[in-house]
Amino acid sequence: MIAENRNRRSLAPTQAMILAAGRGERMRPLTDHTPKPLLQAGGKPLIVYHIERLVAAGVCKIVINHAYLGQRIEAALGDGSRWGVEIRYSPEDEALETGGGIFKALPLLGRGPFLVVNGDIWTDLEFARLCLIDSLLAHLVLVDNPPHHPEGDFALDNGRLSVQGTPRYTYSGIGVYHPDLFHGCSGGAFPLAPLLRAAMERALVSGEHYPGYWLDIGTPERLQALDRMLEDQ
Repeated sequence: MIAENRNRRSLAPTQAMILAAGRGERMRPLTDHTPKPLLQAGGKPLIVYHIERLVAAGVCKIVINHAYLGQRIEAALGDGSRWGVEIRYSPEDEALETGGGIFKALPLLGRGPFLVVNGDIWTDLEFARLCLIDSLLAHLVLVDNPPHHPEGDFALDNGRLSVQGTPRYTYSGIGVYHPDLFHGCSGGAFPLAPLLRAAMERALVSGEHYPGYWLDIGTPERLQALDRMLEDQ
């Protein structure tokens, strides 16, 4: 049953999931033999930046889903002990989309809220800032609309998200979710967006705008730009 507690008590998630099951078609030929989260920028695999920031935020368990070349991800990261965190894996025979991938991994994530990060983004956001209000099903981090997505995804008004309205921002691929968001789901491949829209209609999705650095690493050119930026730091 969905929690109805309206107290403003925040819960800091101690578990997280990194979404790493995508094929990375737009990144070919770089992804022909390397899964996208293991591509490097600044001398480090993209997914390792996420792991380090999650550990710094106090996350003690990370679940990583994978499909394409997934065993290479497991071989590269192991059990997480080198970062002082427990890493568990949720393999998918075929990519289950975002909703289906998270739903399959729920038994590994526990009953409380958990942080989710797309494996193919880079950001300087400090994950420790994220929290989830008890009464809500999700809390999303939004960013300024990039050139390749000028219309944005959701409207943000006084900390609540909606499908209609202005100003509109782009979903960053970073959010905190409560397992109840997936109540009634039956498995298989399905997108996350319809679940979020339904929760928004019930005013059960909060959000924030992050003005800092964020990049959707969807093309080799963007990966090169990130590499140059990190090398210059």
